[in-house]
Amino acid sequence: MVQTSILPAEAEHFGKLAADWWDPNGASAMLHKLNPVRLKYVRDMVDQHWQCDECNRRPLEGKSALDVGCGAGLLAEPLARLGATVTGIDASPEVIAIARQHAAAVGLKIDYRSGDVQALDGKYDLITCMEVVEHVADPGAFVKALATRLAPNGLLIMSTPNATGWSRLMMITIGERVGQIPKGTHDFDKFLSPERLQVLLSGAGLKCLDVEGIAWSPTKGLHLSDDVRLNFLVAAAPA
Repeated sequence: MVQTSILPAEAEHFGKLAADWWDPNGASAMLHKLNPVRLKYVRDMVDQHWQCDECNRRPLEGKSALDVGCGAGLLAEPLARLGATVTGIDASPEVIAIARQHAAAVGLKIDYRSGDVQALDGKYDLITCMEVVEHVADPGAFVKALATRLAPNGLLIMSTPNATGWSRLMMITIGERVGQIPKGTHDFDKFLSPERLQVLLSGAGLKCLDVEGIAWSPTKGLHLSDDVRLNFLVAAAPA
């Protein structure tokens, strides 16, 4: 029997947001603000890991990518445009249905699946997993499942809120109260520090290549930063 990382209540919560996932002013507005920041980091790490020409518009040509917790495809679609053969998997059938519709409407071929990464087969050159590890049943087992799907020279990129008072204030107290983030999205007790996530990566046989913060300021909005207090990204590869 395959162990599952899916928490049904989490899948149901995000399923209810499916209809307006692609609306930049809708319930997923914060994801739309986060996505360009995450994509910039992904591009930077891809260029470094595979020594790509930073001017190449399709640096992932010939490579496979897996977006875990893909939602309706905000990151999966840019990965496809960067040249990757993309598989997207999410626990919510509702958001996968929207993802398939949107990809078809814009002419992108993406293999979207509803289910759990633990049930997948095969290896992927690039695995992205953004704002997901804080929503799973067992983060350690989940990270090991990601590592199992990573190709020998593969690259794993994850992001998650930090376990700090600043993150709780900005993402839950203010974010969920004001409406930028749907109420009930986050449970602070599930937030991970960079140090904790690095321990989980090491336990899964991966080496951490980089840690970078996603910070917010009134002048810059969300941006990459050395400040990891709010949210952070990590890049990892097989040890």
